[in-house]
Amino acid sequence: MPLEPKRADIPSIPGALKLYQTSSIITGVFLLLLCAEVILKFGFQYELELGGPYGLLVPRDTVTAFNLSTAILIMHGWFYVLYLFADFRLWSLMRWPFSRFLLIALGGVIPTLSFFLEGRVAREVRAWLAARALSDAEGAEARS
Repeated sequence: MPLEPKRADIPSIPGALKLYQTSSIITGVFLLLLCAEVILKFGFQYELELGGPYGLLVPRDTVTAFNLSTAILIMHGWFYVLYLFADFRLWSLMRWPFSRFLLIALGGVIPTLSFFLEGRVAREVRAWLAARALSDAEGAEARS
């Protein structure tokens, strides 16, 4: 029998879900940007540069201004840390098995997976919260 969230943790679940959804989308977008940047850098030998004299695309290893390629890499890394924190928070509040945590964590490293998981996880958590609210209402009605 799977574990249920603790009664004291239930009010924290909607906030944890919102953080997870937001970080999931941002991380997914930056992962797609990172994939495009890697293809551009290693497939076509170009990098992205902002504010340089030669425009946005410059030959690889010739960046003289702000290196947008490196910025995308760094930003994805930090947003992935936030994504892992949000994943851990939601996972621990919902008391899911560890394998579920690992599956959700893969969403930040497998392109487009975070978008699919975000929708699925949000539906599941909202359905659980709705069922819990309904059972609490029925229990209160039965007591009165």
